[in-house]
Amino acid sequence: MSPSRLSVTEPALANLVIKPWVEAALVEDLGRRGDVTSQATIPADKQAKLDIRARQSGVICGMDLARLAFELVDDEIEFCATITDGDWVDAGSILAQVSGNARNLLTAERTALNFLTHLSGIATATRQIVDSVAEFPAQITCTRKTIPGLRVLQKYAVRCGGGRNHRLGLDDAILIKDNHIAISGDITTAIAQAKALAGHLIPIEVEVDNLEQLEEALDAGVNLVLLDNMSPSMLTKAVAMCQGRAQTEASGGITPESVVAVAKTGVDFIAMGYLTHSTTALDIGLDFSSDV
Repeated sequence: MSPSRLSVTEPALANLVIKPWVEAALVEDLGRRGDVTSQATIPADKQAKLDIRARQSGVICGMDLARLAFELVDDEIEFCATITDGDWVDAGSILAQVSGNARNLLTAERTALNFLTHLSGIATATRQIVDSVAEFPAQITCTRKTIPGLRVLQKYAVRCGGGRNHRLGLDDAILIKDNHIAISGDITTAIAQAKALAGHLIPIEVEVDNLEQLEEALDAGVNLVLLDNMSPSMLTKAVAMCQGRAQTEASGGITPESVVAVAKTGVDFIAMGYLTHSTTALDIGLDFSSDV
């Protein structure tokens, strides 16, 4: 199935939120002496106009980070975007035009493109997977398998692609996994202890990998069960057991090739670490347009 070209409207991240990431990336790139190549080869007063252009079709994400990269290097650079995050673009499309001091344009180039290509790759992969299971009720979610320090941005990209976010961090919800169960003793004990701490505003999810564990978890009472590394046939049985008792989430090595079979089982959610740890960057470039 070809990806949908419908835009996903996702509230943009505020400048105050994204600025630390962009500043850190620029500092890393500029090092101790700045952009010595541009200083050596381009006159200090040279002006230029360049196009940010998609070299592949896909869903764009990271436009505000790209804009801010140029602005932080030189606040006189003009950044004129033609699309917004969540938009589908065809290969060859111009995403934005940037104009101003040529040295400063090239200094900001790699930082701007690094954010754009990485986040657009996640958004595009998410859109492809969401579209592939559109006829089923399952919703696609990401996981905490993110690049350290970039989680907020990567999860934002998932939303721009039409997916949903799982926990942002360890403090969002209680997810009782196999090691929690092993150390606490058993599923029933772990859930009871979780309920004692959680209060009424923190949801409780428990991971199970067979139907016996699932029955124990349901008897103990949870909001959501994570059905880990189950075959489609076992998932179908698990979903039937959970009807009216808990929502279901499939997880464990799910790929674009296997996601449809998982969705057919009737699960409510499909968690895919693939979205943030294994997707390929979208090819986007900065091409010289003209002198100014």
